[in-house]
Amino acid sequence: MRKRGLVWLLVLAAVLTLTGCGGKGSAETAAADNRNSVAMDESDLAEPQEAYGTDGGVSGGDTTGERSAKRIYTADLELETTAFDQAAEDLESLVEECGGYFQSSSVSGGGSDYRSASYTVRVPAEQYRPFLDRAGTLCHQLSIQEYTDDITEVYYDVEGRLKTQQTKLSRLQELLERAESMEDIITIESAISETEQTIEDLSGTLRGYDAQVAYSTVNLTLREVYRLSDGDQPAESFGGRLGRAFAAGWRGFLHVLESLAVALAYGWVVLVVLAAAGAGVVLVRHWRKKARSTPEPAAEKKDDKRV
Repeated sequence: MRKRGLVWLLVLAAVLTLTGCGGKGSAETAAADNRNSVAMDESDLAEPQEAYGTDGGVSGGDTTGERSAKRIYTADLELETTAFDQAAEDLESLVEECGGYFQSSSVSGGGSDYRSASYTVRVPAEQYRPFLDRAGTLCHQLSIQEYTDDITEVYYDVEGRLKTQQTKLSRLQELLERAESMEDIITIESAISETEQTIEDLSGTLRGYDAQVAYSTVNLTLREVYRLSDGDQPAESFGGRLGRAFAAGWRGFLHVLESLAVALAYGWVVLVVLAAAGAGVVLVRHWRKKARSTPEPAAEKKDDKRV
């Protein structure tokens, strides 16, 4: 019985040894374990050859042998416009047409100040170039910077490690079914738990890579200006200038009203106290005035006797 338990421990040690090996050396290691410990099929010990997700995701248009390239595309795009509201609507429509979405957005300024918007846009990788080209025609483009991160080798390295761990888990589960002693069961279950955690971590890493590859990121800044910086804007008519001035004045007026309302909301307690104090002062003055105008009864009686 002790001899059989020793054999199981040797098998478990052989399986754990596979963790440190890549896809390339796993078949040789498994064959050696097969000769030295237990009679397991070579098909069980062989490392799977297919790659995880090689037919999924976005390849970026290139392939490396039979593996698709994994590239992450990112761009920083800065635009300016004299018609901020219309430009923002056009950009929103463009993102929707390209099948993308706004990961984040914020608008600052307003009132009498010119507005500025910051967007983080995610678009499908195949729509990355068309989106940049069309966005540059909607508004005046100030600058653009593009970045490409080739993660092909890193991606398939993580993928290979995941396959190794999955194979290791299958072998450990087979060993658990054959184990007889409690010591062997506890040891194998501990190894299974660690392997499952490693598989979950590697799978999460691959999912993150897939998301970044499938959807490119565009960090977009939209600025409102009175006149385009390159001077290509056509001369504005008097009516247009007057309308812009009225619009700016109206926005400023609304901004003042909003600020006043916010200030009143913050200071309502002070206003209540001041109102109460004012009402108290009025009441005191009224009482004093009334008291002075009322004659004393004793003085009236003395005057009657003298008469």
